[in-house]
Amino acid sequence: MNPETKKNTTSNEALFTIDLLKGQGIPPKSGPAGIAIAAVATIAPVILVIMIFGFRSHDNVMTSIQKQEVITLEEKINRLSIAVENQRALELEKVHYGICISEVKGLIDDYTQWSPVLTELIKNMPGSVILSELKVEQDSVEKEVPKPDDPEKKIKINVPVNKLVLSVSNQGRGNCDEEIRKFRDKLLSSELLRPMLAKIDVSHRTEDNDGTDMVFYEISCLFKPEI
Repeated sequence: MNPETKKNTTSNEALFTIDLLKGQGIPPKSGPAGIAIAAVATIAPVILVIMIFGFRSHDNVMTSIQKQEVITLEEKINRLSIAVENQRALELEKVHYGICISEVKGLIDDYTQWSPVLTELIKNMPGSVILSELKVEQDSVEKEVPKPDDPEKKIKINVPVNKLVLSVSNQGRGNCDEEIRKFRDKLLSSELLRPMLAKIDVSHRTEDNDGTDMVFYEISCLFKPEI
């Protein structure tokens, strides 16, 4: 054998590869597809972690906002509760004042205002007599009024009437009958008293006062019934 031929044979034999693991231990050669797969396998968990962190941060922000809204609503509820309590107190106060007004109105309706009447009496009283007594008597009279549920029919009710009684004396100056008569006529024609008076009765009596005859006049002013 030619020595040169032997040398070439030896070189060709060195090119063979001995694979004792039968192809299972040699990693595959990395190409573009392999690199892409490896990159996706590495990036996917990172993206998942970022997404979870983002969701969690969003939930924390929303929770904080909702807590603040709850606090705000609770404050509004407290303010409204105070307003409701104040309203209830005002309603009770309103009822109380309503009762007071009703009572005062009832008193006004039941009682006659005597100040203007007394002023008119004093203004027209003769100068020759003095007032010795003044009193108010209250009585009732029976009067027919329309029936509330049937105005065509009449019913009888007791209506209160007031009588103002004046006692005056002549101070021992003789007979004052004429002046008392004029006094009576003035009261009946008075613009204030005429609509209010039903009638005026006058009576007199004589009494001895240390040897002096004094005449006492009783003037009864009967007012019209109050319906």
